[in-house]
Amino acid sequence: MTVGDAVMAVWVALGGGVGAALRYGVGLAVAARWHGRFPLGTFLVNVSGSFALGLVMGLLAGPTGSGGTVAVLLGTGALGGYTTFSTASYDTVRLARDGRFLTAAAYGVGTMTATVAAAALGWWLAGS
Repeated sequence: MTVGDAVMAVWVALGGGVGAALRYGVGLAVAARWHGRFPLGTFLVNVSGSFALGLVMGLLAGPTGSGGTVAVLLGTGALGGYTTFSTASYDTVRLARDGRFLTAAAYGVGTMTATVAAAALGWWLAGS
């Protein structure tokens, strides 16, 4: 690992910490208003994070897909820490284990569809 790689890892860690804290805050805000069993907080975090990632990478990277340190800080770090595929997967399993098979299937497929569409929309809005 070079010094540059180590510095980049620190940027990713800092961004990831900010993103995870933001995710926690959004989760608390949604939980205070949403009392259903559907994992709305995780869904909103993943869709908004995917949109933001598409927008950021579209603005910073353009069609080439490279955006340098800022893209790594915001994309890999902050938005990687903000979004949470593992929690969405766990929520899908939890819904299925609770016998809510249709909701679990809709949530799993809906999350993937909505997040990819949100990322594409962000990228498109960025003009890339």
